[in-house]
Amino acid sequence: MISNYKDIISTQEEFEEFRSTIGNPSPRAANKVISFIDDHCKNFISKSPFLSMSTSNTDGQCDVSPRGDSPGFVAVLDDKHLFIPERPGNRRMDSVHNIITNPHIGLLFLIPGLGETLRINGKAYICRDSELLEKTAVNGKAPLFGILVEVEECYAHCAKAFIRSKLWQPDSWLQTDALPSVPNMLVAHSKLPNTTAEQVAKELNEGYTTRLY
Repeated sequence: MISNYKDIISTQEEFEEFRSTIGNPSPRAANKVISFIDDHCKNFISKSPFLSMSTSNTDGQCDVSPRGDSPGFVAVLDDKHLFIPERPGNRRMDSVHNIITNPHIGLLFLIPGLGETLRINGKAYICRDSELLEKTAVNGKAPLFGILVEVEECYAHCAKAFIRSKLWQPDSWLQTDALPSVPNMLVAHSKLPNTTAEQVAKELNEGYTTRLY
């Protein structure tokens, strides 16, 4: 199907020829990557309630999964390691399966209202260290496991995507009745018999109120 589209760049050589129209990174952008969690990164992580976690399997099939909790829910263990507690979810464990076969991981930390983000790349491991699990317990409930990340790269990402999208500007948000219906989407995608959007909405709301931890 890709042949239906024109002017596809498929080799490194083709892209290098095209790159002159893009330009090279500024000295600051080229030199902003560090290999450890410094005090600036620690401060950012301590104020972040949300991150996106990117993993892939050995075939290169990718997955991006959201993780969120109270600000600072990710524990910085030292300047090379952090720990992400695994809270209850849909039990698919896509990220876990990927990490076991391919440890490379990418994290994007967000802070509401701040356009700049923090990107961290490294290697991930499924960890059941009891001290870390107890340290990240909420309401007396410790996670069953977490994701231990060995940091290889840390760097700030500019705010242009947030400025263009107006993500943090409430006056740009859709009205509630204009939002996509996720229950309708799940009914259409799962194709389970005798399942209605109303039932799915009820189950989702129950999970959101009683099974967060």
